[in-house]
Amino acid sequence: MPSASAAPVAIMWFRNDLRLADNPALNASIKWAQQNNGIVLPVFILDPVIDAQLGGATRWWLEKSLARLDESLAKAAGGKSPCLRIFKSDARVVFNQLQADHKIGALFWNRLYDKASITRDTDIKSALRDDNIDCDSFNGQLLYEPWEVKTGAGTDFKVFSPFWRACLKLPPPAEPKKAPEKIPLGNLKLANETDIAGLDLSPKPFDWATGFADRFTPGEQGAMDQLYGFIDDRLVDYADLRDRPDHRVTSELSPHLRFGEISPRQVWHAANHYADAHPGQGKTASKFMAELGWREFAHHVLFHARDLKSLPLQGQFTDFPWADDPKALERWQRGQTGFPIVDAGMRELWHTGYMHNRVRMIVGSVLVKHLLIHWHEGLAWFDDTLVDACPANNPFSWQWIGGCGADAAPYFRIFNPVLQGEKFDPDGSYVRQWVPELADMPAQYIHKPWDASPLILKAAGVDLGQTYPEPLIGIKEGRERALAAYQDMKRAVA
Repeated sequence: MPSASAAPVAIMWFRNDLRLADNPALNASIKWAQQNNGIVLPVFILDPVIDAQLGGATRWWLEKSLARLDESLAKAAGGKSPCLRIFKSDARVVFNQLQADHKIGALFWNRLYDKASITRDTDIKSALRDDNIDCDSFNGQLLYEPWEVKTGAGTDFKVFSPFWRACLKLPPPAEPKKAPEKIPLGNLKLANETDIAGLDLSPKPFDWATGFADRFTPGEQGAMDQLYGFIDDRLVDYADLRDRPDHRVTSELSPHLRFGEISPRQVWHAANHYADAHPGQGKTASKFMAELGWREFAHHVLFHARDLKSLPLQGQFTDFPWADDPKALERWQRGQTGFPIVDAGMRELWHTGYMHNRVRMIVGSVLVKHLLIHWHEGLAWFDDTLVDACPANNPFSWQWIGGCGADAAPYFRIFNPVLQGEKFDPDGSYVRQWVPELADMPAQYIHKPWDASPLILKAAGVDLGQTYPEPLIGIKEGRERALAAYQDMKRAVA
C-alpha cells in the first residue's frame, strides 16, 4: 500500500483544460493547499466518459498535450517530470482509492457540459461532500455559463443572433489570470497509476496522423504562439477573407480551445486589445469574436439538449428518408467524390486533422443532401479525423448543415459545390494543393473538369474516371433528389 501523505492534499482534476494560465480550478487548488499547509496533486484520468469522446485525431492531440502539460507542471514545481499523475480507470474508483490511501482534503475541476460528464461529476461531488471533502467546480471552458444566458422569458436560446446579443449585454469576461509561478506539489506514491504511454493514445491500426505535426503544435505554448501569430499577422484580413480556404487567415485555434490549452477569455481579451490598438479594425475583431460566440452557442445548445449527438433538435427529421449507400460514403471519406472542392477538403482533413470551416459546410452539404447520407455518418467521420472534434461543436455543426439543428440552415438550402468552389477558391489553388491530379487544369474548369473538352483534359493530364473520378451524382440530380426527400418527410409527419 502506498505511504499516506502527512500533508493534506488538494486534487486538481485536469480534463479539457490542459493549461496553467487562466485555470480557475488550478488556482483554487493552489489556494486551498496554501491555506491548509498542504500540497496539490494534479491528475488526469482517461475514464470511460472521456475515452468515448475521443477519436483517432483527438487521441493523437491529447497524448502530445498531456506531455506538454507535465513539462509545465514540472517547471512550476521546480522538479522533474512526471508531475501529472495519470490513471486509466473510472474516475469514481480513482478518487475512492486516493481517499483510502491519502489525506485528501479537496478536489477541484473545471466544468464540462455534456450529459455524461455532468452525471459523473454530480455523483462525484455529492459523494465527496458527504465525506466532508471540499469539492468545487469552475467555469474554465466558456465566456458565459449556459444557464447565465437566457431569453426574456427565462428560457434557453434556439437562434444564434439573439443569443450573441444577449451575451454582449452581460458584463464582459473577466481578465485572464497569469499562470502560477509556483505550485506546491508533493511526491506521493499512488496505487494503480500509469503514464502517458500507458493510455495507448496513438492512432490505430497504424499511425495515420504523421502529418498533423506539420500543421499544429499541441500544448499551452503552441496555443499562445498560434493566438498571437493570428493576432499579429492574419486578423487584419479576417473579416474579408475568412471564407477563403486558399487564404489561411483563420485562427486555427479550435483544437487548442477543444483541449483547453488556451481559454476563451484569453482569446477574447487578445482580440479586444487588438481592436483597442487598431481603431479602424473593430469590424474584423468583432467578426472574429462572433466565432467565439458560435462556440458558446454550441455549448449552450449541448447543455440544454436531450442528446445532441443522436437526436435531431427538429423532431420531424427523425423520419427523414436517408439513403444507405456505403460505397458513396467511402468515396466521400476518401476524397473521391468527383467534386474537386469536396475532395480537396476531405484530403486536407485526412492529412492534417483539420479542414477550413467553409469547406466543412460544403462537404457536409454534399453528404447529407446530394448523397442523402445521414448526418450521423459525417459526425462519426469527423469525430475520428478532426483534431478539434468535441461533444458540442461537432454534433451542433452537423445538425446545422443537416437542417435539423438549432438556427440551422434550412434543408432546402443546398450548396452547389461548383459555385462554392468558384466563389471561395476562384483560381483553384486550394484544390491544386490537395488534389494534385487536377493541378494542371485551367482555372475555368478546375471546379468542373467534366465541362472541359477532351483536348483540355488531355493537356492537363486528366482522364475522367481513371486519374480523377466522375462525380458521384449530377449536381442538379442530387439537388432534385434531396428536395424530393424533404417533401416526403414533410408529408410523412403532416
